[in-house]
Amino acid sequence: MFSSDNKKHKTTMESSTQQNIIAHGTKIVGDIVSQGPFRIDGTVEGNIKTSGKVVVGKSGIIKGTLQGENVDFEGKFAGKLILTGTLSLKSTAHIEGEVQVNKLAVEPGATFNATCSMKGAVKALSTNETQRPTQNSQGAERTA
Repeated sequence: MFSSDNKKHKTTMESSTQQNIIAHGTKIVGDIVSQGPFRIDGTVEGNIKTSGKVVVGKSGIIKGTLQGENVDFEGKFAGKLILTGTLSLKSTAHIEGEVQVNKLAVEPGATFNATCSMKGAVKALSTNETQRPTQNSQGAERTA
């Protein structure tokens, strides 16, 4: 009686780590919410929200909003892209719209026609770097 409950729980845990695949020739119109990773080789028209990694293949097309952590693009995107991690654009990628990312990696050949804002940590200048040279009583500069 306990063994069947353990198997159900284990199956549920495994399914959340398996990759979701939208195959070439498949078109989905609507919103998708998932905690697992995605591979998109088909077309999605709508909003995608996931905490898993998203890979968009060469034949993949997304029209809408994509919210997630890390995305690798080989295909096409039009819309709003909001990522907390890295956007990686391969040479065949074509991106249009509005992009908010932490890190951006672009291979030569990729098309990136977007308004982009990067939401990363900004390193502050130390006080030593912002000090100006001082002058002595004769007007000559000296360094500290």
